[in-house]
Amino acid sequence: MLMRRPARPLRPGSTVTGRRFDTVSGGPVGVPDPDRLVHLQFRRFAGCPVCHLHLRSVVRRHAEIEAAGVREVVVFHSSAEELLRHTADLPFAVVADPGKRLYAEFGVESAPRALLSPRAWGPVVGAVLRGGWEVLRGRERLPATHQPGGRLGLPADFLIGTDGRILAAKYGEHVYDQWPVDELLFLASSHRPAAGRLPAG
Repeated sequence: MLMRRPARPLRPGSTVTGRRFDTVSGGPVGVPDPDRLVHLQFRRFAGCPVCHLHLRSVVRRHAEIEAAGVREVVVFHSSAEELLRHTADLPFAVVADPGKRLYAEFGVESAPRALLSPRAWGPVVGAVLRGGWEVLRGRERLPATHQPGGRLGLPADFLIGTDGRILAAKYGEHVYDQWPVDELLFLASSHRPAAGRLPAG
């Protein structure tokens, strides 16, 4: 499938046009959300061990993230069918973008530095070892051998206010360069006044 060249990176102050995404679980999710901040994060492919390592840290602290008034929306460049095999147990919205249209719109790139940066090697080795053990135990599945969207995707994070403004953004320099949960919670706390009314945890 043809992919558009990524747009220029989006910066804080840019506005995200309102839209609704179909999630792999079948229900729609709106971005922006009128009542909550949205943490829109771009990952790689279904079954990516490094993505899985990061998302497990999000799962462990999902209650804290929700209490901070943040809704998680995670985009992968895999098909919905393939994602269901790997993400069915995740407690937040997962969006399939196999044609990488959203990646292009948000300026999220692929590059060899995703895996070649020495800063990525430790997390990659740890994720592969952990993932391999979980596969042997029957708790996880191996990713598909062929990845139409490639294996060199870089992560990206966006914190989007209730009015659609981007409040904070991070474009990863390597495969494991994303906001840890503590940083996300700090950003959410910092931007509460600008985000409008948020529900009490």
